[in-house]
Amino acid sequence: MTESKKPTRSIASIAGIVAAATLISKVFGLVRSIALAAAFGNGIVTEAFAYAYAIPGFLLILLGGINGPFHSAIVSVLTKEKDKSQVAPIVETITTIVGIILLCVSIAIFCFAGNAIDIVAPNLSLSSDVARGALVRQCAIEQLQIMSAMAVLAGFIGIGFGTLSSADFYWLPSISPLLTSSTTIIGVGILAIYLGPKIMLPENALLAGKVLAGTTLIGALLQWLMQVITQWRVGLGTIKPRLEWRRQGVKDVLKILGPATFSSGTLQINLFIDLAFASGIAGAASAMQYSGLLIQTPLGIISNIILVSLLPEFSRLADPQNWTQLKDRIRQGLLLTGIAMMPLSAVMMALAFPIVQTVYQYGAFKTQDSQLVGSILIASSLGMFIFLGRDVLVRVFYALGDGSTPFKISVVNIFFNFLFDYLFWKPFGAAGITLSTVCINLISFSVMLFLLDRRLNGLPWRGFVPLLGIFLASTVAGGVTWGISYGWQQFIPVSNTLTLLVQLALSGGMGFAVFAAIVSQLKLPEFDRFVAQIRQKLFKK
Repeated sequence: MTESKKPTRSIASIAGIVAAATLISKVFGLVRSIALAAAFGNGIVTEAFAYAYAIPGFLLILLGGINGPFHSAIVSVLTKEKDKSQVAPIVETITTIVGIILLCVSIAIFCFAGNAIDIVAPNLSLSSDVARGALVRQCAIEQLQIMSAMAVLAGFIGIGFGTLSSADFYWLPSISPLLTSSTTIIGVGILAIYLGPKIMLPENALLAGKVLAGTTLIGALLQWLMQVITQWRVGLGTIKPRLEWRRQGVKDVLKILGPATFSSGTLQINLFIDLAFASGIAGAASAMQYSGLLIQTPLGIISNIILVSLLPEFSRLADPQNWTQLKDRIRQGLLLTGIAMMPLSAVMMALAFPIVQTVYQYGAFKTQDSQLVGSILIASSLGMFIFLGRDVLVRVFYALGDGSTPFKISVVNIFFNFLFDYLFWKPFGAAGITLSTVCINLISFSVMLFLLDRRLNGLPWRGFVPLLGIFLASTVAGGVTWGISYGWQQFIPVSNTLTLLVQLALSGGMGFAVFAAIVSQLKLPEFDRFVAQIRQKLFKK
């Protein structure tokens, strides 16, 4: 029985599946990060990995990530394909074309790994500790060469995600990333047992780096194998080479895929710029990764819930005769984003340092590492709503068959990213680099809203007014959270993880409660439905 015969799931059902699977994957990702922090701290191995992972890791997120351009392009086209017998040839052709291109990319990455690291981290040689900088560079080059094959795997994974999602498979794409985390945890655990306390010594940095890179590559391979086997079993395409590029479905995918990939790819240039500035600050690159995971864990879960369920809806309402409904979906998507992200952002800013201490400060991870990561976390939390809101609008453009507009905006933002990095780097340090990203996301969000307003003959601006109330409620919630946390620290000294957990639970819980109490007075249907679903699940017999 093929997936096409299955009844179409509701948005709520899709959201529940994606939420559960993504939560499991994100938890494994967090455990992986904790294992790295405990084993290597914010030292040579993790800093080198931050530079080495910049290219293959970003390709995995860009091309292979759920809601990435490959996923979005495949879903946008295959959900409109009425003849399901055409799906397999389309998928196999796209896989063949992408595989050829990315194989060349992988070879280039392997051969020019040294040049790539010098571009990503140009200030390593200018570090005050020349020997440390040289070791970080050598370790990063070896790691990048090992992970170069992930370029091919990233494209295949992205195609698989889109194919399975278009056929109403949501569990597998959302849960498969845990394989990468699991292999890394196992590899680092074995290495820690083998080396013991010597794992932190500089002379073992190269070995540790190879283990970290190798297990990451194995995890990506397993992730692709899991989904391609499922595709094969349900008739959604195999690994059979095929070059039927004249098919209309193939043309439609490539029409969206090219601009969408280049648009998202400009983020890689921004990442290069960020890492170039970070390479002048010892430990900044790895600290940004530690902070980034704390942001991406809740952001990834919530973004998948919102974007995965809305993207097919945007595609089905792309015809001008359905634009009234499309505009309502846009409003709904942004309000849901605000309800989810604004209070979370405020609470995380208020509790940044206790959160970092609770999650990471074990083993080789010290207090000074927590302070650096905490400052970056505050800056990252500031832009959570803007980041996800921008992604909602990008998906609207994709659904309308327009991948060029987000691309043009992203290209312009490269200039602004360099400008803001330059302006914020010296006064704010590593946190300033993250603050620069928040600024360019705000520019993108504002421009996309303006262009969609013109293209769709006017957006329902009055429908966005509740976002102001949500923002004010989140601000109050953040203030309450910080006040309770500060008072706790004055009267109850933090001595262990349990004390920190109680502090976080009490202050964060009160902050969210205050937010819910205020927003409930706004009488938002989206918020009321959200609360009703929670109550139903909690009190269901």
